[in-house]
Amino acid sequence: MRHGKARRRFSRDSSHRQAMLSNMTASLVKHEQIVTTLAKAKDLRRVMDKYITLAKRGDLNSRRIAASRMRDEAMTKKLFDVLGPRYKDRNGGYTRVIRAGFRYGDSAPRAVIELIDRDVSIKGADDKARVALEREMEGSEAASQ
Repeated sequence: MRHGKARRRFSRDSSHRQAMLSNMTASLVKHEQIVTTLAKAKDLRRVMDKYITLAKRGDLNSRRIAASRMRDEAMTKKLFDVLGPRYKDRNGGYTRVIRAGFRYGDSAPRAVIELIDRDVSIKGADDKARVALEREMEGSEAASQ
């Protein structure tokens, strides 16, 4: 029986669920806004708020805990160097969940989860840089032929 077990399971075992939430947390730290299902967004909110609270503490032990759970060094660095100071004066409520219609295919309710006071220029910056690099490479190949 599951008495007192209030969290969602998402039809995954505990290690798969933990890995999924860690990956989603790293993506949220990287892009500061992601689209997922409503249930996953609501559960991710709890996890993300705990990571930001660790980042606000900023000590070495907090950094080690976050690094071991998130398993992404670059995102852990951003969490502690950028997001921790950004939310230093805020007492909780670091994320926002906005309903975003239904997914095609299975009609699952979708949601956008984003950080409060996010940097709008970060969303898609990696993709824009990658596309610009690919165009530059194609241009250099065309010039050499």
